[in-house]
Amino acid sequence: MKLAGLAGATSGVVGIVAGLVMVVYPAKVDSDSYSYPFEATGFTITQVALTIRDVGLTLLVAALWTAVGRSVVGRIGVMASALAMLSLAALEVVSIVVKDEDSVGAYYGMASFAIGLFMILAGVAVLRAKTWSDWRRYLPLATGIYVFVPMTPGILAGFVVEQLVIAGWMAVFALLGWSLVRTSTRRTT
Repeated sequence: MKLAGLAGATSGVVGIVAGLVMVVYPAKVDSDSYSYPFEATGFTITQVALTIRDVGLTLLVAALWTAVGRSVVGRIGVMASALAMLSLAALEVVSIVVKDEDSVGAYYGMASFAIGLFMILAGVAVLRAKTWSDWRRYLPLATGIYVFVPMTPGILAGFVVEQLVIAGWMAVFALLGWSLVRTSTRRTT
């Protein structure tokens, strides 16, 4: 649990930094380029970092298995969210090879929607299982709801807002990871 929490917290921070860098980085290509704002090498480096981020977030989501208690729906939510997060990792790699956002853009949306939907299922199960009694019991649910409000409308608002709302989503993941690290540390001391 502690390792998964650390992976999730670190991955969330990587996601925050990546989003902010993309907002402030001086564009090297036209805004309609698949690699915007980076040239090909910068884009590849960013996509590799995002792939690693998504694998770390997969570990975090999978660690929710015990928090959902015996809920079958909750376990489906955890498994499906983890698989959808892995699909995001795969899409990061595919986007390096394809070099065309139009080819993979819809798949990013479908994977994100799947994460949102299944994290809501897992989040409701965490609340019902009462395995966590403090504020963190709301984090899995918040992670899922965030996909639909504010992330989806934010993504439609343009590049800068898109990167900022994704960074916000990463902040929720980072907080969830940090809470797992804290809980694991308290149990072992």
